[in-house]
Amino acid sequence: MVKIKAPAKINLFLEVTARRPDGYHDLATLFARTGLCDTLALRRTGREGIRLLVKGGPKELGRAEDNIVYKAAVKFFEAFNLIPDADITLEKRIPVGAGLGGGSSDAAAALLGLAKIYGTPRSAFPRLMRIAAAIGSDVPFFMLGETFAEGRGRGEKLKALKARGRLPSLVLVYPGAPVYTKEVYGSLKVGGKAEIKGRLADFRRLCSLLKKGKFSRAEAGLIFNRLEQPVLPRHKAVLTAKERLSALGADAVMMSGSGATVFALCWEPARARRVAAAAARIKGYKVFLTKFS
Repeated sequence: MVKIKAPAKINLFLEVTARRPDGYHDLATLFARTGLCDTLALRRTGREGIRLLVKGGPKELGRAEDNIVYKAAVKFFEAFNLIPDADITLEKRIPVGAGLGGGSSDAAAALLGLAKIYGTPRSAFPRLMRIAAAIGSDVPFFMLGETFAEGRGRGEKLKALKARGRLPSLVLVYPGAPVYTKEVYGSLKVGGKAEIKGRLADFRRLCSLLKKGKFSRAEAGLIFNRLEQPVLPRHKAVLTAKERLSALGADAVMMSGSGATVFALCWEPARARRVAAAAARIKGYKVFLTKFS
């Protein structure tokens, strides 16, 4: 049996630079892996078929065959022309519809775990990455095993970023109601050329500061998420969570991905603990005190 952690991510920066003819959008984003994780356990059974058991998570996750982990497994066996005989158990901790990439991370963990138990050679990793990109735009990031990565294109064109220096603690707050990506991008207005140019300059500066170990509280204003524009006016719970975390004294607060999770950066661990404890007292909130991982 192989056990693999499937970490949640946040986006420290997310600008939408253009609409694409294929219906997707071009992005400039900074992925960051966190310590909040789902867990997958995988084993070969000698009995033909894929069996997926999901523990935790909402009931609306539905049939196993509709789960992204099951779909990733199907694509793995098709790509490598293997007869499936796998049991997969997924333990959910990452909220669904939360902008934390839980499903994408689970899919990546499934691909990596299956590659391990079926002895797929390292030379096949590019093929695994192509499978990952076909499953979802965020899946390739989780395949990297890196804490930070710059993402371009749909988010699948990646460049690992090695951060140095002291990094802030994280408080993740899921306000209890999901936000769905399709809805968000459907109501998004792409910024003007001058505005995007300015944001991309901020993006480059943020990445540079992290590489040099100089990302500090004073520079926290560089974090940005274009998707707040369509989400905050329509989802009061997300806006309220952001306002509450700011009022509790977080150094910086931003929505992650397409929502609904809001994250707080706190450079002092004691402050992070206070913010997390106060947020946890708010009815309906799921709160996770964690760090970049």
